[in-house]
Amino acid sequence: MESAQNQPARPSKRPRQRSVNPFATTVGVAILLATLFTAWTPTSLFTSNLKEQLQLILTPQPGPVAASTPQPQLRIGIVAGHNGNDSGAVCYKSDGSVDITEAEVNLKIATIVQKQLVERGFQVDLLNEFDTRLNGYRAVALVSIHNDSCEYINDEATGFKVASSLDTRDINRAQRLTACLVDRYGHTTGLSFHRGSITGDMREYHAFSEIDPNTITAIIETGFLNLDRKILTEHTDLVAEGVVQGILCFVNNENVQPTPVPTFAP
Repeated sequence: MESAQNQPARPSKRPRQRSVNPFATTVGVAILLATLFTAWTPTSLFTSNLKEQLQLILTPQPGPVAASTPQPQLRIGIVAGHNGNDSGAVCYKSDGSVDITEAEVNLKIATIVQKQLVERGFQVDLLNEFDTRLNGYRAVALVSIHNDSCEYINDEATGFKVASSLDTRDINRAQRLTACLVDRYGHTTGLSFHRGSITGDMREYHAFSEIDPNTITAIIETGFLNLDRKILTEHTDLVAEGVVQGILCFVNNENVQPTPVPTFAP
């Protein structure tokens, strides 16, 4: 990333009559409510949806209806870094002509991320860098996709970076989104987390201050366009899957634990 300026019957049996234990019933409802609120933590801002879910679960429903009732789609925002504004980092050929730009790579990755999330049942907005829809944008999460320099810096300039806003309203959830992206992206792609080069531009990314403060957001630089170019441009589906798995980890409240997967050899 360059600066924003450049940038898822058994047969019925007659039940025996049983006495009702009020205490057990109360505890059961409490557990149900706790489970529901835990499951819906990332979408607590969608109050009406939460009320609908509570009403549906706590009100007796005919079996087939409850099973077939459609669930509200969760909204996720994906920003294709620099798209619609500038080229971002520019990679040149030996003759001086433009080979590929960061904006092109970002858009390709973001488009695949959107497609994969939609296929999993989410409502996904593909956004430009300075998209007017970012103003007050509300979603479960918003992730902005970028990449680092085309220039050779040194042999250590390989890997990815993830950062969240310094001024977020919910630090715990912001840190969880970051942790999920770092863990899942790293294990999916085999790339290392380049912690030492996270910049102020990432932590103070403009969209962080434009979106609704309840929207949890992060920015990810999926690699360096020099040493990581092969995986970024030839294995883009894998790169996108890493981002998707990070988002799913956050939305589904998954444990952030190492998961052995095949690594990619640059």
